[in-house]
Formats: sequence, C-alpha cells, structure tokens
Amino acid sequence: MTPLLQLDHVKYHAGEKEILNIASFQLEQNEFKGIMGPNGAGKSSLLKVMAFLEKHTSGSILYREEAVSANTLPIETRRKFAVAMQQSLLLDSSVFQNISLALRLRSVPKKVIKEKTELWMDRFQISHLARKNARLLSGGEAQRVNLARAMIIEPEILFLDEPFSALDFPTKIKLMEDFKKITAQTGTSCLFVSHDLSEIQYLTSRLAVMMDGQIIQEGNTSDVIDRPNKLAATFLNEWKRFYHITTREQMV
Repeated sequence: MTPLLQLDHVKYHAGEKEILNIASFQLEQNEFKGIMGPNGAGKSSLLKVMAFLEKHTSGSILYREEAVSANTLPIETRRKFAVAMQQSLLLDSSVFQNISLALRLRSVPKKVIKEKTELWMDRFQISHLARKNARLLSGGEAQRVNLARAMIIEPEILFLDEPFSALDFPTKIKLMEDFKKITAQTGTSCLFVSHDLSEIQYLTSRLAVMMDGQIIQEGNTSDVIDRPNKLAATFLNEWKRFYHITTREQMV
C-alpha cells in the first residue's frame, strides 16, 4: 500500500538547534497512529512538519509518493489536511459559525454549509449548542466544536496535538468513544500526539515513541507498550506505573 505521507531523512532545525532527525516515518491510509515521548522529544514539531505548518530543514516529505514542501504544496492537497490542537482557539461567535468557518472561507454554497454543519453538529452531539457563543462553552463542549470544525472539511489526514488532555476523565472517555466511532466511519487517517497512555491505547493502532528528536521504536501499539526496547522502556515503564496508579484511583 502506498503511504499517504512519508518522511525520508527529514531534519528540522530551530536556529542552530536540531529539533528533529527522522530517518523514516510514514502514515498509511485509514491509519490511526500515535506518537508518545517525554517533554522536548519533538512530538509536536514532528506533527507540525508533517502538517506543513513548519518547514523542514532537509530531507524529503512525500505525499502519495510525490515530494512536496511547505512552499510547493498545492492548495488542493493542503485542503486535505486538518489540525486540532489542545487549545480549541474558538472564535467569539456561535458554535454554528465556528464549525462552518472553513466552508464559508471556501465559498461553499449556503445550502451545503447549512447541511454539512448540521450533520457534524449532530455527529458530535452538539446540535443544541448551535446558537451559543463558543467562548462560553465548557471544556468538553469546546473540544467537540474544535473537532467538528476540523472534520467538516472531510480531511484525508487529521493531525491531533493532545486534544483530550485538558478534559476531566468522564468527559474525555465519552468524547474519545464518539471520536473513535466517527473516524472509523469516515476512514480518516490520524496522526495523534499524546502524553496519556490510556488515550494511546484506546485510539491508536500503531505507536511511535520519540526521544531527542528521533523515533526510537515503532510498531503495533500493543506490541510497543508490552515489549518496549531498552530506550523506549525508560519512558514507557514509568508511564505504565503512573497509568496503573491513576487509573486505579479514578475507579475507586
């Protein structure tokens, strides 16, 4: 199968500092891939480089086996990507206006905008909030709007940078359940950065562990978690211990 997006010996520098040194990495069609690693490992930088929000310093990025860059990426291809961050950054307007923003910017007919916005509000169970100011929403509601706003353009690839991390446990679980069903239905490929082992285990099929700007282990999520290599274990074993403690406390 041809990868949707592939990195080949990609490096990314911020000034004189090397942030990323990725020998090889790829995202397949219909794949939900997670990225974990300690603070400063380069997770968010990798996501931004792959989403063409940051320009890589050297190496090649291929979209469907064609080399592209932030400068040469066709607008038609860029429109196949969407990003959802931890902070929802909603506009000071209604939920409907926030979710429909991308369609309005693309001059989609009003009838289609209404139909698609209502569809995605329904899928994320926020139809009752359509007229409410998005700045007045709870954290869980705001993140549902954020994800609906990203998904309404029906992206081929959705880049997710810790969108669930600020939510309380029950809110997080319900949103992840809904989101997993939605992405399974749409077949959207997702690249998902998270610090939370429970999120990674629930949502992803494959996992890459990063350290010092490099990928130190990659494979099926369960295999990497259950059988980490020596480097990955220095991070994952501590997380598994913490995850066991916090999960037990949440269940009490």
